[in-house]
Amino acid sequence: MRDSDVGHELGRRVASALKAGLDVDITPAEALVRPSTRAGVDYQCDVAMGLGRKVGRPPREVAAIVAEHLETGGLLESAQIAGPGFLNLVLRDEWLEQHAAALLVHDRLGIMPTDTPRRIAIDYGSPNVAKEMHVGHLRSSIIGDSISRLLEFQGHEVIPHNHLGDWGTPFGMLIEHMLGEDSAADHTIGDLNGFYQAARVKFDTDPAFADRARKRVVLLQGGDEQTLELWRKLVEESARHFEKVYELLGVQLTPEDIYGESFYNPFLAEVIDELEADGLTEISDGALCVFPPGFANRDGDRLPLIIRKRDGGYGYATTDLATVRYWTKERGVTDLLYVVGSPQAQHFAMVFAVSRQAGWLTDKHHAEHIGFGTILGEDGKTMRTRAGGTVKLAELLAEAVDRATSIVAERSELSADEQAGVAHAVGIGAVKYADLSGDRERDYTFDWDRMLSMEGNTAVYLQYANARIQSILRKAGDAEAAEVHLTAPAERELLLTLVRFAAAVESAAATYSPHKLCTFLYETAAAFSRFYEQCPILKADVPDDVRRSRLVLARLTSNTLTLGLSLLGIEAPSPM
Repeated sequence: MRDSDVGHELGRRVASALKAGLDVDITPAEALVRPSTRAGVDYQCDVAMGLGRKVGRPPREVAAIVAEHLETGGLLESAQIAGPGFLNLVLRDEWLEQHAAALLVHDRLGIMPTDTPRRIAIDYGSPNVAKEMHVGHLRSSIIGDSISRLLEFQGHEVIPHNHLGDWGTPFGMLIEHMLGEDSAADHTIGDLNGFYQAARVKFDTDPAFADRARKRVVLLQGGDEQTLELWRKLVEESARHFEKVYELLGVQLTPEDIYGESFYNPFLAEVIDELEADGLTEISDGALCVFPPGFANRDGDRLPLIIRKRDGGYGYATTDLATVRYWTKERGVTDLLYVVGSPQAQHFAMVFAVSRQAGWLTDKHHAEHIGFGTILGEDGKTMRTRAGGTVKLAELLAEAVDRATSIVAERSELSADEQAGVAHAVGIGAVKYADLSGDRERDYTFDWDRMLSMEGNTAVYLQYANARIQSILRKAGDAEAAEVHLTAPAERELLLTLVRFAAAVESAAATYSPHKLCTFLYETAAAFSRFYEQCPILKADVPDDVRRSRLVLARLTSNTLTLGLSLLGIEAPSPM
């Protein structure tokens, strides 16, 4: 086996058996091998159920042919036909024991980097300059960071880019307002937030100010030095704020990853020129548009992607097209991923369609919008403060750490400084895991009590499970490396769970679904809990060889939880 993905290896063997017995070609994934929930069965193969009609034989007969030609090779104990044509697979205990020892000495737990690395640009975060980050930025930042970590772990080259809103009419409005303030002063992000709100009111109520703001946009775009100097101050202060929040959140985005709308501004005219040269544009209601095939409204009318407004200005679509063009043509990426809310699905589908028409996306490229749902408050509506305002992200994260501080203090004997570090890991981890543990496409309700619970599928549960294992290992001292010998059903159940780590990582990365890894980690912690209840480790009457074997399982469990949590961007402190 190249790596520790047992299910893939079984699928490969089933595919080989079908080729040998029926001359049928399928991929390992098409072998439909999956973990079984039935007692006494490790994996189940369902391929015969769908293949019977194709080859003109009963499914049980197909399953029998697979079983006859299936290579056991020290991996399989048995392959039994069940029901109308299922194939029940049981792994050999000896293979599990040897595999456990191999995983323990491998810093990647047996998962090898891909043989076919991709160059992937991933867009996530995307806050707006001169505005404090709020709870609406939480999901893109957390989900994007976890997906980046998963893809990097697999061996791909991942290039994160933070698409800041830093250009256009809002900045003409804000800069014009700042000229009436002490524009030479150093302003905090809170000041800028207040300035923006005041400027918005003036823009909507004072026609003269609105006219000056629009002219200020022209000056900004034309390179007026006074205007650019103020704009740079806005961007620099905002970038400092973003960096602090990302550091607090444990998200890997840095100032070097910023590619704001201003970065793509010089390319917009070239985008228009290429689309016009390709004959893809047409004028509609005074605006320059592209109508990609297959997009229509409820009345059947074609939907336009507006690339130049009737007043000559550019919108988000033009910038997004320039982004695709830049990353594929200038940076040579193979994949473009956009971690943006689900309501933008149609927009990105149209951007990708036009990019394919223009030749910026080819068959060699993969572009995908990774959508996600909304964070809801207890009332089932978009999460807001009690006063109805936007929840500031920095304040939310600070509250998470404060709440975790009291939880840690109740259970910990560490020093105050050590408790503070643990509380940070617990509080931030709770927020991140609550977001990642559910299907990203669904809305979820923000619930402090649930996410900080010591029970159930929470980061706190996983962190304390790992800390308990580390405590056991410390009490055992420097135990000698030992072989694993399975002597109890709970030992086998735990080890069988642990060998599925590679499959969980692969599935989470392939579908951009971190919740699949979360589910695996929870199942792992739960399996260890059952193992620990049924299989004593440190009791005096436990034979030395059994104790050493169980310590291997404990250490392997801790390594798995620690690595898995790190791929989600969550710390696993020990001790706690």
